[in-house]
Amino acid sequence: MFKAIVSAETLKTTLDSVSVLVDECKIHLNDDGLEIRAVDPANVGMVDLRLSASAFESYEADGGIIGVNLSRLEDIAGMADSGQLVELELDEETRKLHIQIDGLEYTLALIDPDSIRKEPDIPDLDLPAEVKIEGKDINRAVKAADMVSDHIALGVDSDAGQFYVDAEGDTDDVHLELDKSDLIDLQTGEAHSLFSLDYLKDMNKAIPKDAEVTLELGEEFPVKLSFDIAEGQGTVLFVLAPRIQSD
Repeated sequence: MFKAIVSAETLKTTLDSVSVLVDECKIHLNDDGLEIRAVDPANVGMVDLRLSASAFESYEADGGIIGVNLSRLEDIAGMADSGQLVELELDEETRKLHIQIDGLEYTLALIDPDSIRKEPDIPDLDLPAEVKIEGKDINRAVKAADMVSDHIALGVDSDAGQFYVDAEGDTDDVHLELDKSDLIDLQTGEAHSLFSLDYLKDMNKAIPKDAEVTLELGEEFPVKLSFDIAEGQGTVLFVLAPRIQSD
């Protein structure tokens, strides 16, 4: 059983956060909200999203799992204006999702959850450095790095008390330093890892510019990026594996 009413804006934000990495996913319809966890086909980036029942205008669910084609669901959600409400109801017999937006009715065929890639475990990482940064500063760093390179280094210099971003291209380099006064918060610990810029660019698309983003970093370890959505009623966690540098 699943029946819910949600703002189009919240629905779009939720779908966008997952579709930057995968085309289809399982949605766990728990009684206290929904949960999506997915990993991209190359096992480089993963997302863990939780949206509380309080983020909905109304919400009823009993713990089922549905499989959805994200791009089709996004297309439907995209028909709604941001202020409109979207009604969602699962038809248990036909295994289809009925969607209503201001008189428009859609019936979306669902995917067998067993045919979708197995959900990943969140790696248990004790990362030494934590950076709290505004979404717009991540956006600026990613855009600058993209001008010169296809990979990006993120690190923390404990001695200088700085978070830094490096990108080295064939001819040009980009270096950005942010100290504690430029950041929301900084807990220093030695950290430096290299990442694929393509993945970080995709994740950046889902990060609101005004979001407070927590980055957890280590030495040649994955980075964890987390932020709130739906006015604090939901959370998104991205985990991105590093590119191991060969000497």
